Amino acid sequence: MSTPIRFFEEEFVPYGRQPASEYAVVKTSREGILRSVADDVSELVGLTDNEIAYVLGMTPRNLHRIQGEKRLGTDASERLLLLRNVLIHALDTFEGKENVVRHWLRTPIVELNEQSPLQMMDTVTGFGLVDNVLGRLDYGLPA
Repeated sequence: MSTPIRFFEEEFVPYGRQPASEYAVVKTSREGILRSVADDVSELVGLTDNEIAYVLGMTPRNLHRIQGEKRLGTDASERLLLLRNVLIHALDTFEGKENVVRHWLRTPIVELNEQSPLQMMDTVTGFGLVDNVLGRLDYGLPA
């Protein structure tokens, strides 16, 4: 497991199941997250290297070139933290069933303009839209 990253007075551990607050996302993104945390986040539900690279806005080749102890840039760090938050939300929504979350992430959804949640998460706005769909599912509303 990688070294914990400080989130204000709490510790961020990639396998923890608490989402990061918005302030923690901003602060930690500015500091940069270790590249190795991307692997930890992908293991939450078994995302592929291609999927992680897509969400981080880079090619798989460029992602692999970054050594585990190097920090990602601000944008990639923010996207990684947002992805982690969405995955934690999805695991909560789908009662911890990783295979269901994995399938849901790859399935086109009407509310996302017939795009899959993973396809939407190439922008910060897309993360919000995906999280809104999960919120609707949490309350039993059509999503």
